[in-house]
Amino acid sequence: MSSPLRLVSQSRCFQGTVTKYEHDSQVLRCTMKFNVYLPDIKTGDEKLPVLYFLSGLTCTEDNFIQKAGALHSLSEHRVVLVCPDTSPRGVDIEGQDDAWDFGSGAGFYVDATEPKWAPHYNMYSYVTVELPELVNAHLPVDPTRMSIMGHSMGGHGALICALKNPGRYRSVSVFAAICHPSQCPWGIKAFTGYLGKDNKTAWAAYDATALVQRYEGPRLSLLMDQGDQDNFLKEKQLLPEHFIVSVENCRQKQNLIVENRMRPGYDHSYFFIQTFVEEHIHFHSLHLSASI
Repeated sequence: MSSPLRLVSQSRCFQGTVTKYEHDSQVLRCTMKFNVYLPDIKTGDEKLPVLYFLSGLTCTEDNFIQKAGALHSLSEHRVVLVCPDTSPRGVDIEGQDDAWDFGSGAGFYVDATEPKWAPHYNMYSYVTVELPELVNAHLPVDPTRMSIMGHSMGGHGALICALKNPGRYRSVSVFAAICHPSQCPWGIKAFTGYLGKDNKTAWAAYDATALVQRYEGPRLSLLMDQGDQDNFLKEKQLLPEHFIVSVENCRQKQNLIVENRMRPGYDHSYFFIQTFVEEHIHFHSLHLSASI
């Protein structure tokens, strides 16, 4: 059982509250922080739907909740937002701070198997098991109404969390996601370091383009946004076209509803996210409020 949440800070925003919590993570073996936006509860036993946001490289739990401009829409739709950090913090691993795209701030939402990283770098289990258990136990959320979204590395995380856990999430959406990590420089570096150079079976288990080929779960709705002026798109770090081809090739046996949108003139930044985040929240709200 995870330790109780400890209040770090709290601020009123629209018709709700932004709260930062910390707790002692058993999965990551360190103290972790996460932010929650909680719309006002109208009755004592009310349970609200919950949306998880996974951030990208170099980010913390603060980036999206402070910069995305999402809170007004969340307040209107009465959806709880949970924003975790992107890696373990405060652990002593040689080399963890040597590069911006590996180690601290770059957990890549995998469970590491390489001995150096395995004791702490288990972000997949953290965001899919430990964190939701904490949220469900201590906050007024309905665990049957849960969705997930992410940006860049966090888009990769959102895709694999949904594809590896059929039926758990009502919907998934991504901004400029890393869609084929086993074939891009960021992903190859991360998978080599965390999973081992020759462990390609483990690589495929965390690669959305590979996972979608064998998805056999219930119907899953997916919204993808990508800016055509994104430098990382041009540098072949994101590879959304690989994911879309994989979906198309498997369409006859898949239960995936994918809307893929290329946005002219937009880049990889939070300005891009701000522009379309309300559409994403509306998309999730429709699925979170639907009867199953």
